[in-house]
Amino acid sequence: MKLNTIKPATGSKPVGKRLGRGPGSGLGKTCGKGHKGQKARAGGYHKVGFEGGQMPLQRRLPKVGFRSRVSLCTQEIRLSELNKLKEASVSLQTLREAGLITSNIKFVKIVLSGDLKNAVTVSSGVKITAGAKKAIIAAGGKVEA
Repeated sequence: MKLNTIKPATGSKPVGKRLGRGPGSGLGKTCGKGHKGQKARAGGYHKVGFEGGQMPLQRRLPKVGFRSRVSLCTQEIRLSELNKLKEASVSLQTLREAGLITSNIKFVKIVLSGDLKNAVTVSSGVKITAGAKKAIIAAGGKVEA
C-alpha cells in the first residue's frame, strides 16, 4: 500500500451538485432556487423562527414550567414498599440497599399507600405523612422525631 493509492470507500464521499452548468444538467440557470425572492439571493436567509416580522411563535407563547432541583433528588415511598426491607429500621441507607431509591436521592417521604405487614422503626432523616405515621404505630413500629 502506498499513500498515493489510498482512496475512500465507495459511496462514502458523494459527488457534489454541479450548479449552473446548463439546462441539460437539471440544475442550470436558477440552480434549483426558483425565481427571485429572499431565498434565491446570495446571503438571503434569516434566523430560525423568523416569521417575516410577525411576532414569532416562541415569543407569542408564555413561559411555563419550572422544576426545582430539590424535586430531582426527592422521592416518595409507599407503606407497602417498606415490606421489601430486610431490616426493621428505615433510613436512606437501608432504602438504597433494598433498591427502593437510587444513589442520587437525598430526601425521602413515606406516604400512606397500601398496608404495612411488619413493625419498622423510621429514623429521623426520613420524612413521613401523618396518615403513614399512624399506620406505622398501629403496626407496632416507631417513628423517631
